Amino acid sequence: MSRIRHASLGLALITATLVAATPPASADAGCACTTEEARLDRAAPQEILRRAGFDSVAPEFAGALAGAGSYREAEGIVARHGERLWRDAVDRAQGRRVRGDLSRDDDRPLYWARLGLTRELRSWRPEFALSGEARARLLDRLERSSRGQDAIRFPAGKGVKRILMTGFDPFTLDRDVRISNPSGATALALDGTWIRTADGTPARIETAVFPVRWQDFAGGTVERTLRDQLPKADLFTTVSQGRIGRFDIERFNGAWRGGFPDNENLSRTETVPVDDPATQPQWTATTLPYASIVAAHTGRFPVYDNTAVTEIPAGSSTPVARPDGPTPGSTARSGGGGDYLSNEIAYRATLLRDRLGLRELPGGHVHTPVLQFGAGNTDPATGAVTDPEFVRNRLDIIAQVRSIIAVAASR
Repeated sequence: MSRIRHASLGLALITATLVAATPPASADAGCACTTEEARLDRAAPQEILRRAGFDSVAPEFAGALAGAGSYREAEGIVARHGERLWRDAVDRAQGRRVRGDLSRDDDRPLYWARLGLTRELRSWRPEFALSGEARARLLDRLERSSRGQDAIRFPAGKGVKRILMTGFDPFTLDRDVRISNPSGATALALDGTWIRTADGTPARIETAVFPVRWQDFAGGTVERTLRDQLPKADLFTTVSQGRIGRFDIERFNGAWRGGFPDNENLSRTETVPVDDPATQPQWTATTLPYASIVAAHTGRFPVYDNTAVTEIPAGSSTPVARPDGPTPGSTARSGGGGDYLSNEIAYRATLLRDRLGLRELPGGHVHTPVLQFGAGNTDPATGAVTDPEFVRNRLDIIAQVRSIIAVAASR
């Protein structure tokens, strides 16, 4: 999710200008939905849902909501359907319950089905009184349960390592609504799975997925999900889509939001908002074993130790690109992972690590290659929602993230 030093930066910036000018959908425009939910009616999302067997998810949820006679009943319905959606998406990705002809590794059915649920909940008019605050609590419960954020369960006991990995939703959907995010696909593929480290120690991977929305991050979704889990973990890695044709282990994370529009077409240009800003550092650093990861053969894509940042040096007002990390007293303008939500989740997770006194806990950010369609399938208007190269690329990225995690857990 980097937007710097990227081969498609020019296109991304043009896209940002266009989508930022698009007004958000609203009830006043005849749609009781968000900008993100409004994309659901396009042809590609509907085809993805149908071909994955997830097209009945929202109607079934709407039917259940219609029978709710109280807030408590609605709360139970929301929790059950959110949890079931996450479980069904994980089961599909891991081959336990595959419907339709869409490849099982696809993360997009979860994304679009979730938007179907949130849109139904947002437009639901119950027979009992429901305040805006109460509806917001239901929406929050639905988001958390359908992202696996409240389903992280590490095994107890000794002799096992516990690994936490996070991914993201698809993004830049106004450029191409067919887009998939390999980090989200990896989260589904690895959730609840086991690997063995180099010395034979079993390791359990637990995962969650996060939205591509500035406001959710400002509201503390990362900290709320990770605060109780990091003390239990032996390793954590936040993962997102980054640059074309390469993996990056991001060495430094900066406390700056660069303004690229999110999935609601909203921009934020500011210091990353966190609790206790008076003690907020400008930079945090990875504690992943980057040298070992880069040296290992983990898959077909090259892996780099990325130390580049953009800073305003102490005593200056002009941003400067630094290839070897920040200088003392500088102000962040871009971490190695950019100035978008990839950088921000890495910053928040590593800051939380440090504030919890877990500075020796291995953790940091991994950027995957950009997931690309096949050479003849590049037109969003006429192209297919999937193709063999697209599937191969995603499967290879998933496998390589798993190998990178295995290397990191072996140190």
